Amino acid sequence: MQLVVARIGRAHGIKGEVTVEVRTDEPELRLGPGAVLATEPAERGPLTIETGRVHSGRLLLRFENVRDRTAAEALRNTLLIAEVDPAELPEDPEEFYDHQLIDLDVVLADGTGIGRITEISHLPSQDLFIVERPDGSEVMIPFVEEIVAEIDLEEQRAVVTPPPGLIDESEAVVASARDADDADGAVDEAERAGTAEKGDA
Repeated sequence: MQLVVARIGRAHGIKGEVTVEVRTDEPELRLGPGAVLATEPAERGPLTIETGRVHSGRLLLRFENVRDRTAAEALRNTLLIAEVDPAELPEDPEEFYDHQLIDLDVVLADGTGIGRITEISHLPSQDLFIVERPDGSEVMIPFVEEIVAEIDLEEQRAVVTPPPGLIDESEAVVASARDADDADGAVDEAERAGTAEKGDA
């Protein structure tokens, strides 16, 4: 199975290094020297990582046969794709690859069905399950341990214990109009922010 593990950004310096936007929880495994990665667009690869280092909080990579800034800049916005065994699990038991979570049934603790995970949204503060309900509507469920009680890959389901109002807006409790405005602002902020890991609330 192929997974996108990074996107190449701008060139760095004059010797062929590029910045990368990491899209894997295991960059040391997926983006280490010697790794051979497919690309999208395909004609830009495959690329073999020669060196990697962190500079000012950003990962910098140099690829074999990319020796100058011009060649590095030509790779900008290229997606880097790793081949992953579908049965492979992350080392941390609280982490899952996105492909393992997509299509899981989402149910309450009593077995009541909520819907199906169709997408994982990775925000700076936490990951969100995008869940499609039987009526075609969507609900966003934070992947935090206070809400997602269990991920059962054998049964292909995620058991959730949502607070009032998360699944059914009619159950929401708003203390005051100001709280409601604050809540709307928080949602707007999350939307602008535009492996999943279970986080803390």
